[in-house]
Amino acid sequence: MKKFSSLLLVSILGGILTLGSYKLLLEEETLEKESTSILPETTKPNFVSYTNNVNNLAEAPDFREAANKTVHAVVHVKNVAIYEGPRNIWEYYNGRQKGEKALQGAGSGVIITPDGYIVTNNHVIKDASEIQVTLNNNLTYKAEVIGTDPQADIALLKIDAKELDYIPFGDSESAKLGDWVLAVGNPFNLTSTVTAGIISAKGRDLTEGETRMPSFIQTDAAINPGNSGGALVNTKGELIGINTAITSRTGSYIGYGFAVPSNNARKIVEDLLEYGNVQQAILGITGSTLNPKAAQESELAISQGVYIASVSDGAKEAGLKEGDLITKIDDVKVRKLSDLTAYIGTKRPNDEVQVNFFRNGEEKIKTIQLTKFESYALSIAGVEIINADKEYLSHFDTDHGVRISRTLSQNFNIPINKFIITKIDGEEVNSVAEVREIMDNKSKGSTTNVTFRSLNGNEESYSFRE
Repeated sequence: MKKFSSLLLVSILGGILTLGSYKLLLEEETLEKESTSILPETTKPNFVSYTNNVNNLAEAPDFREAANKTVHAVVHVKNVAIYEGPRNIWEYYNGRQKGEKALQGAGSGVIITPDGYIVTNNHVIKDASEIQVTLNNNLTYKAEVIGTDPQADIALLKIDAKELDYIPFGDSESAKLGDWVLAVGNPFNLTSTVTAGIISAKGRDLTEGETRMPSFIQTDAAINPGNSGGALVNTKGELIGINTAITSRTGSYIGYGFAVPSNNARKIVEDLLEYGNVQQAILGITGSTLNPKAAQESELAISQGVYIASVSDGAKEAGLKEGDLITKIDDVKVRKLSDLTAYIGTKRPNDEVQVNFFRNGEEKIKTIQLTKFESYALSIAGVEIINADKEYLSHFDTDHGVRISRTLSQNFNIPINKFIITKIDGEEVNSVAEVREIMDNKSKGSTTNVTFRSLNGNEESYSFRE
């Protein structure tokens, strides 16, 4: 019995020692494996904790205040046409009645005063027989057109209402690349729609100098058909742009939307209210954006700016010359021509601006008084005209006439700097004002005779009828 007990005790002690050794060896091996990394110390990833992500999200902009401030001040604008008679065989056989109304187009508008002044795009209300404005509370009003600026695509409307929600103008010049913005409008007739994005670019020129359209603010906030004339606002709920255009192959949003800067829109609105038309100022230069390649070839130290091709008016009086390179205006950097034209578009005739420019590698500064730009759309002939100075007229060997600034119709594509207009209905003209007076006194439907003069001195007359 004693021998059996001794054997049992030895067996138990052996088992304990075996288990203890196994446990000790296993834990050491496991600990050794856990402390071994397959990556070198220098390449270990630096993981960001979940709490840091939460804190970063908490710092994201809050759009709720701006959205609630502005959504009630953006309206639905409807362009209504009144049927006057059949325009084609389809309308004739379908028996439409004279006086019948039809929706011609729709867009958005921005209330800018509590008594009912509204800014929208000119293309939204163009050729309208009647304009209807529907507020966010579904009340509908007839709107009166106070004035338009077709080249800037801005129109000012008025409805008979009071104590309306409105959006105050902000400073589009102080808006920076990367700033958060909201686009408020009525895309696809979906009223009161708000989308968010950032300012993707400023000074975007979509016209390449063809018109005096101001340079645009570009945004990636979703803008679609129906947003035209709506608001682009900052996170304070201030108006910094009027949504105007998109670039798309499909006709719908693909990431690129464009707005007329609020500083330009505000100046147009103030001009229409005070003068009844837009008071356009000019610096008195023609030029183009400096080509970096040309700058390199010419060994210029400057790679951005506006190259002056010719001078007149205030610029000529101040001493600017052909070949000068403008880099700043009133301490605002000028990188391209659209920067310059956009800034001038916020000014009025007789305002003074300070221009920084380089000549022969030396920087100079001049103060220039802006002059009034007078133009007239001689639509019947398909051209826009401006005043011509004596030097320009001398190239045509004449002392009278007006200059053709651009063509309005592809059907009459006359070379701009090779012809001038010297007579209207046989009467010599010396200014835009004289042409406007002749045309204003003509009866509707009458024929207009326009005389063109070429650089070689030959004159030809053409008859046009509305």
